[in-house]
Amino acid sequence: MQNSEDKFVSRLQDASSSQEAFRELISKYKERLYWHIRNIVKNHDDTDDILQNTFLKVYKNIGKFKGDSKLYSWMYRIATNEAISFLNKKSRKLQITSEELQNQIIDNLESDVYFEGDEIQLKLQRAIARLPEKQQQVFNMKYFEELKYREMSEILKTSEGALKASYHIAAKKIEEYLKSN
Repeated sequence: MQNSEDKFVSRLQDASSSQEAFRELISKYKERLYWHIRNIVKNHDDTDDILQNTFLKVYKNIGKFKGDSKLYSWMYRIATNEAISFLNKKSRKLQITSEELQNQIIDNLESDVYFEGDEIQLKLQRAIARLPEKQQQVFNMKYFEELKYREMSEILKTSEGALKASYHIAAKKIEEYLKSN
């Protein structure tokens, strides 16, 4: 007996139903993926571009999806890779380190019309930006997206124990930063 996700994937992979199924996929996941990407790149316009690229990659590669993970986990990994690649390209283009780019992005948040946070949110974003990339991902997934460690483990291909440790360390560093600034 096929579960509903397997049936949906079959529809996505079948040429006769793929267009309609893909519209459903976008409708179902665009908001969650948008906020995941937005937590990484911070900028609305960049997020929209990366989200489009993510869905293009999903569309082009859906035939290669084997069902080893949940469909959402697979798309989430694609979105994460697209966002990180975007930031890496941007820092190379600007000839600055990824840390300098993170600081620049946070500085730009204050003038971003789509950013609804206050001074405390900006401080939190600055603290997160100071974390190593992996800790940023884990913290954002747990704190903002409220993912369970089991889901994060599937997405990041890391053990739940390692993720819990990363989150704990990240939270401690953020707390220290917020207390000292």
